[in-house]
Amino acid sequence: MKMFSVVLCVWSAIWCPLSLCAQELDVDRELVYCNQQMQRSLAGLRDAGGKIDYTMTPRCIGAEEERWTLRSVKTPEEWCAGFFPGILWMCGDTLEARRFTGELEYLAFSPVYDHDLGFIMIGSYLKGWEATHDGRYREVLMAAADSLATLFNPRVGTLLSWPRNVAMFGGHNTIMDNMMNLELLFFSGKRENYDRAVAHADTTMRYQFRADGTVNHVAVYDPVTGRHLYNCTHQGFGDNTLWSRGQAWAIYGYTMVYRYTHEGRFLDFAQRVTEAYLSRLPEDGIPWWDMGDPSIPFSFRDASAAAVVASALVELSGYVDAATSARYLGEAKRMLATLSSAEYQSRGRNPAFLLHSVGNMPAGTEVDASINYADYYYLEALLRLKNYLKGRGSEELSQK
Repeated sequence: MKMFSVVLCVWSAIWCPLSLCAQELDVDRELVYCNQQMQRSLAGLRDAGGKIDYTMTPRCIGAEEERWTLRSVKTPEEWCAGFFPGILWMCGDTLEARRFTGELEYLAFSPVYDHDLGFIMIGSYLKGWEATHDGRYREVLMAAADSLATLFNPRVGTLLSWPRNVAMFGGHNTIMDNMMNLELLFFSGKRENYDRAVAHADTTMRYQFRADGTVNHVAVYDPVTGRHLYNCTHQGFGDNTLWSRGQAWAIYGYTMVYRYTHEGRFLDFAQRVTEAYLSRLPEDGIPWWDMGDPSIPFSFRDASAAAVVASALVELSGYVDAATSARYLGEAKRMLATLSSAEYQSRGRNPAFLLHSVGNMPAGTEVDASINYADYYYLEALLRLKNYLKGRGSEELSQK
C-alpha cells in the first residue's frame, strides 16, 4: 500500500501539474495580495513626516535585503521608472499614481536618450490614459511617440536601441526588448509612426531569430547601407543560447503588434516564438534565466520572464483557435499559479510581489532579486486573466 501511494504521488507530480495549477490559482486572492504589498511599499517610501519623494522609484530588492533600492527618475537612463507608477494605476491608487507619473513628463519633451522611453511611458502615462482618459496624458504620449520615432533609421528599418553603444557594437544596434516599445508608436495613431513600427517588427522578424524560432538578443546593422551585419547577446549566457526574457519580449511584442495591425504574419510569428519558448520550459513553467546556461539545474530561474509570458499568453489566447486558446490559457494559469506560490511570492520577506528574478546576469546585477518589472507584468497578467474569465473578449484584454 505504501509503495502504491509513492507511485501515485509520483504519477500525480508528472501528469497533473497543469490541471492542479489551474484549480489552485485564485486570481482575486492574488490581486488582493498585490494591493497589500503595494501598500507596504508606499508605507516604506514615506519619511518620518509621512512624505514621499516622487522622484525616486522603487527598482529592486536584493535576495538578502528587505527594502527597495530607489533610483532617481530624473536620469533618463533609469529605464524602469514607469513600472511602479503602472503598478499603482493597475491597483487603482489614482492619487499616488498621478504623483509618480507626473515626474516623468519631462522625458516626453526632451531629446530621446534611448529606446526605453517606450517602457517608461507605456508603464506610466499609457496606464494612466487607460485609467482616466486624461487629455494631458494623451498629449504627453503623443510627444513621447514622436521623440521615440527619431531613433528610426529608414535604411535599416528599425529603431536604434542604444545610441550610446553604436561604437561598441560597430553599428546600428537593435535589441529584442525594443519590440515592447513599438506600442507607443502604434498608440500615437500617426500613419508614419505606424509604418515605422511595422517596419521594425518585419525587419526584426527577418534577421533577429534563429531557424528554430529562438531569439538573438542584439542585431547589428550598417547604419548607412542598412545591411544586417551580425547578431549577438548582451544579457544572455552566449550568442547562441536562449536568454529567456529576450524570448519573453518577443512573445509579448509580436502579440501586441498583431493587436494593432491584425496582420496574420505577426500572429503566426507570435505563435512560433511562443512554441519555441514553451517547448523548453521546466515543469513548473518558470524558465531558467538562460535556457542554455550549462550550470542548469543549479542555475537561477527568472520570474520576470515568466510574468511577461503569462501576460502575453492570456492576450494571445484571445486571437487563436479554440484548442490553441485553451492550451495557452492553461499555460498562463500554470505560470501564474507557480508565481503565486510560497516559493515565488515575496510575502513577509519584502514588500515586492515576487522573488527570484534575474536582471543582468553577465553584469552581475539584480541576480535572484525582486524587480519592479516582474511585479508589473505579474499584476498585468492577473488582471488580464480576470478580465478574460469574465468574458470580456480579446478586445478588452488590454489592461495593457
